[in-house]
Amino acid sequence: MSSTPSQEQPNSTSPPSEEPPSPKKGFFAGTIEELKLVVWPSRQQLFSESIAVILMVTLSAASIAAISRFYGWGASQIFR
Repeated sequence: MSSTPSQEQPNSTSPPSEEPPSPKKGFFAGTIEELKLVVWPSRQQLFSESIAVILMVTLSAASIAAISRFYGWGASQIFR
C-alpha cells in the first residue's frame, strides 16, 4: 500500500470554516439554488403538453368506462 494522502482528507492549508448556516437558512438557500437550475417550459410548450395530458386522460377515462359498461352488460346477461 502507498502512503500518499487520499483525496478525501481535508487540506490543512484551507482557511478556518465559518459558522455553519442554520437548518432553515440552509434549506431555503439550497431550494433557491435548485430552482435556478430548473429549465422552465415556454408558453407554447406548456399549452401543447397540457392539451396532450388532458386528451390522454379523457381517452383513458372513456376507455375504462366503456370496458366497465361492457362487463356490466355481460354480467347482467348472465345473471338475470
